[in-house]
Amino acid sequence: MDSYGVLSVLPVLTILVIAVTTKRTLFAMVCGLSVGAVILGGIKGCVVNWFKYVYSSMSNETLQWLLLVIAMFGILIVLFEQSHAVKDFGFWASKFIHSKRQALTGTAILGVIIFLDDYLNNLAVGTTMKGITDRLRIPRTQLAFVVNCVAAPVCILIPLSSWAVYFAGLLKAEGITVGGSGMGAYLKAMPLTFYAWIMVILVFLHVLGLFPKLGMIKKDSIRAEETGDVFPVGGSVEAIEPGFEAEELPEGYKARPWNFLVPLIVMIAVTLLCDSEILYGSFAGVIVAFLLYLVQGKLKFKELLTCCYDGVLSMGFVLILSVLAFSVQAVNTDLGLADYIISITLPIMKGAFLPAVVFIVCGIYAYATGCFWDLAAIILPLVIPLAAAMDVDPILASAAVFSGAAFGSNTCLYGDGVIMCAQGCEIKSIDLMFATLPYACIAGGLTLILYLVCGFAM
Repeated sequence: MDSYGVLSVLPVLTILVIAVTTKRTLFAMVCGLSVGAVILGGIKGCVVNWFKYVYSSMSNETLQWLLLVIAMFGILIVLFEQSHAVKDFGFWASKFIHSKRQALTGTAILGVIIFLDDYLNNLAVGTTMKGITDRLRIPRTQLAFVVNCVAAPVCILIPLSSWAVYFAGLLKAEGITVGGSGMGAYLKAMPLTFYAWIMVILVFLHVLGLFPKLGMIKKDSIRAEETGDVFPVGGSVEAIEPGFEAEELPEGYKARPWNFLVPLIVMIAVTLLCDSEILYGSFAGVIVAFLLYLVQGKLKFKELLTCCYDGVLSMGFVLILSVLAFSVQAVNTDLGLADYIISITLPIMKGAFLPAVVFIVCGIYAYATGCFWDLAAIILPLVIPLAAAMDVDPILASAAVFSGAAFGSNTCLYGDGVIMCAQGCEIKSIDLMFATLPYACIAGGLTLILYLVCGFAM
């Protein structure tokens, strides 16, 4: 593979600069992909190169799976909305949730309960809680921050999740096992995955009112309290119909929370039974919701089919963005971005500093590229031999890689977790990134200190 040196950074820089200045993520991704196509194919071949990467990304089995999952969630969300299942649940839950603290704490706890997969977590929790938080004038950016910053960290900290299973497999492939098991090695690394622990603790301190509102969340909270506008300025995807208030309910109307909870429970159960395969779980949830609303007469068959169409359509932005994100990742791979980042940091990867440097490199790489699982697959084969050569505990070095992946998942503008969380909470991913960054940087700073301490102590 050719080395493009500092040029390999240009597509990522283009995306970040344009996204921040214009707040148009899709346009930024197109521009970043175009810059990469020009670097790789020249001016004459850039158009052909641009479409080549889009076509090749669409043939990627992981992307195909992701698009199907997103489409299923889009259908399920529209079914919830059109059947008033979300409204019913919101009204029912509001009987038990009477304050902002209770609403945000409930959001965080629900995020811990839905630990199987960060995709499921990011989409389901925001969809479930936004009606309740809107009613209490909690800004969408604060809701999205809580959802987003529990999702990936919790998936790392609970060994039954898709993240844990995947990372355990990587450790076993690299010969790092405990009792002959990659999961055994992962369980040993889990307490050392400092970023995940710190971020989850930080979120719970925040929702309990023990950690202050910062940056964008602080501004949005003031405006929401004064005006009732829960969306960031110019940042809503689209206006949503407000949930039922108590006085708006028709006389004799009974809110049925099970119309929302049953499909969700089925989705989680099937996902768990099918080896954490969220596609099967989301499909089962759609089928159960379909039958449930048809039998009750909530929706007619024709209306249910319309919901399926509208559900896929509602996720159009996310579907296109996901294709572009995978295309940019492919461009970054061909440009040798990972090799370049590693090459400029290798000189300072010495001894006790290795875990801290690995965390910094992985965090920057994940933030810049939107690759999290790919990052671990690329970096672990490099880090583990380095750790062995420098007499550093490979479990500690691996934990630093996982922490960097979690940091990137929480903060990357075009990472799939941020995109889906923003869609579920109906805000723009750029607003979610700005809302999350102050907290992620604090958690990242504390994580860095702990890896420095452990690097010298272990």
